[in-house]
Amino acid sequence: MTERVLVLDFGAQYAQLIARRVRELGVYAEIMPAAASYEDIMAKEPAAIILSGGPDSVYRPGAPKLDERLLTSGVPQLGICYGMQYLAHALGGRVDPGTPEYGPAQVRRTGVDDPLMAGLPERMQVWMSHGDRVESLPDGFSLLFASDGAPCAAMGDPLRRIYAVQFHPEVVHTEHGMDILRNFLYAVASLEGGWDMGSFVEREVPRIQAEVGDGQALVALSGGVDSAVAAAIVHRALGDRLTAVFVDHGFLRAGEAEEVERSFTERVPLRFIHVRAQERFLKGLEGVVDPEEKRKRIGNLFIRVFEEEAQKLGPIDFLVQGTLYPDVIESGPGQAAVIKSHHNVGGLPKDLRFRLLEPLRELFKDEVRQLGRELGLPPSLVERQPFPGPGLAIRMVGEVQPERLELLRRADLVVRREVESAEIAKDLWQWFAVLPGVRTVGVMGDHRTYGEAVVVRAVTSDDGMTADWAKLDPQLLQRIASAIVSEVPGVNRVLYDITSKPPGTIEWE
Repeated sequence: MTERVLVLDFGAQYAQLIARRVRELGVYAEIMPAAASYEDIMAKEPAAIILSGGPDSVYRPGAPKLDERLLTSGVPQLGICYGMQYLAHALGGRVDPGTPEYGPAQVRRTGVDDPLMAGLPERMQVWMSHGDRVESLPDGFSLLFASDGAPCAAMGDPLRRIYAVQFHPEVVHTEHGMDILRNFLYAVASLEGGWDMGSFVEREVPRIQAEVGDGQALVALSGGVDSAVAAAIVHRALGDRLTAVFVDHGFLRAGEAEEVERSFTERVPLRFIHVRAQERFLKGLEGVVDPEEKRKRIGNLFIRVFEEEAQKLGPIDFLVQGTLYPDVIESGPGQAAVIKSHHNVGGLPKDLRFRLLEPLRELFKDEVRQLGRELGLPPSLVERQPFPGPGLAIRMVGEVQPERLELLRRADLVVRREVESAEIAKDLWQWFAVLPGVRTVGVMGDHRTYGEAVVVRAVTSDDGMTADWAKLDPQLLQRIASAIVSEVPGVNRVLYDITSKPPGTIEWE
């Protein structure tokens, strides 16, 4: 049986990042809410448990907690941030309000020799994000790391194999964070590892077959990497009982509809249906300016189109979506806050007639690309930059109108062309144009103009959960701006977005 690490989520916005790091270290991991019952958690037969961070204080009435039987279950455990404070409090230590630490901090070893510390330096920089702190350790625990702001920055009980760190080893800002997680998995929990995308295919294909049985499925195909990989793995499981339906909602980039159809009719052996629904989607968004409402209406319309196509084909039981974990977490599952409702999560109608099949729901984008390679998809599909399901509709602030769509489509084409000509696309996560709905005064050909402003957005990221604005060469930015103003009628100003995620999101809506 595959070794399984459970990440018990106390409401952290980035709990899935912990699971992703564990998978990178060769062990399968999945997330459950910390409030899950002891029976449900142990039914998963976890080889180890990691307790996530979270926004709460252990002393707040109603603060999240575990079924305390887990603490005597014998399963190796690692608490992170709030997870550490919870363990200290539940096992008899003391947690007090302290001086908050947010951002980089230096921790130092205490001299205790312990498996969690193997190979770590005497001092290292870590990423802190906490208010409360552990003041005294529970019985049986040793102090492993300390910092100026956290007298206990790490603690461990090797006999019970329960450990905790106040900082966040899962983020790239913590030096040797992966070493700490590796030590927990292999030195403390004595796991064997060996999980990879090949293992995911071996596990997921039989699961899909068992869930679908003799049924039929439609895959909601957008042409992006997510839906392409979802289609490929379900096709491996179901064969000709899967039909791909590509809905052109009119919010695609220049030339995209033709490229999608060509890719999936020439390179991927799927039954392919192209539905042209541009007018229907435009009508459905008439007068809509709120971005949440846009996303929800688009999601609802997608489902209605799929239902109509399913009726033409006969009884279709399942709808396959390329939903990824960032879609789920930003749409506000469990205790996490809603950032924005993704059309394929928060935009689904309550009277959905399909059963959803989402084989990628627990994966990040980079894992999906690895899976696509494992399944033999062509690089042209696997390496495409992410493109949101609602398309240009959420890159246009305000009402979606045909003439504004065409303007944005032409500006976006310039951005893509210039970035690709500069041969830097491999270094970026996404690069595109946004229409912010702002008109400005300009001078063109000695005449006053009052035209649209276009925002250029380019970011770098590993997984889409966090992102930094790309430091593009000023000459490239100048070429992009000049080309947009020259080639796109109605635009007289170009701006560059230098906001990271957080505090912003990658998309504007």
